Amino acid sequence: MNRLTELFFCESDGVFTSADVALRLNGSDFARNGLIKRAMAGREILNIRRGLYCLAPRYQKKPVGVFSLAQRIYGPSYISMETALSYHGWIPEAVHACTCSSYGNSKEFKTPLGIYSYKRVPQRTLYSNVERCVWDNANVFFVASPAKALADYVYTHRLNWTDIDQAAGDLRIESENLASVTQLELSQLKDNYRSSRVKRFLTGWMKGINV
Repeated sequence: MNRLTELFFCESDGVFTSADVALRLNGSDFARNGLIKRAMAGREILNIRRGLYCLAPRYQKKPVGVFSLAQRIYGPSYISMETALSYHGWIPEAVHACTCSSYGNSKEFKTPLGIYSYKRVPQRTLYSNVERCVWDNANVFFVASPAKALADYVYTHRLNWTDIDQAAGDLRIESENLASVTQLELSQLKDNYRSSRVKRFLTGWMKGINV
């Protein structure tokens, strides 16, 4: 086992950065980079993105959560849109990329653990209506409420939906799920977004609940 692999097998959750390596190992940058390259060549660690790594599955004490990596790959961000809707059981389709909303510019990262797609969604408070979740293996991640995930979806896909029936039909969302969202949450979301397109959709959703 590579010295680097052994170190992070003992001391971390299996995910680490170049800065973590520098803090734990003495020597030159050249020597540390050599350790990283040898561990990657031996398939003991995986390169997630520049400067971010995780132990290969056979060296992980616990599985690295795909969702928990999202914030570390590109942040501040949270799980949203199709991935969040699937996580909450609102859409039946399997999601093949981890879709996220972010303050930063839209980016996509192809990693050994899957594709991470980030979309810029302007809003007043990024983490409004976002839940901090902890899985059984102690992996922590941030995920939008179903209503916020749907509002982000409307924004990123530039949809002109004006009522909940369009969302139910196009995404095959059960009407019971859409009707379960409170007027308070929809009002909070409406105040949080700057997009007139999103505001129109949320207004139509609020009216639909009153029917």
